[in-house]
Amino acid sequence: MKDIKVLGPGCKRCDTTVDMVKAEAARLAIDVKIEKVTDYAEIAKYGIASTPGIVVDGKVVHAGGLPKAEAIGPWLKG
Repeated sequence: MKDIKVLGPGCKRCDTTVDMVKAEAARLAIDVKIEKVTDYAEIAKYGIASTPGIVVDGKVVHAGGLPKAEAIGPWLKG
């Protein structure tokens, strides 16, 4: 199971990012656990300044703006 964290204050872009990750995981039949991290102190620990951010198994793979849909699959497979 992949451990995914979506970092952000809970804005519309953050919610959309969660939906994008869920959809791609379902399409690829990859089991994921998604956690929304909204605490700024916790987000800062990952060293990102702009949100939404995506962390896969402890590694930051994206920060700032919506991710490209085609980029999500390789992050989940990796």
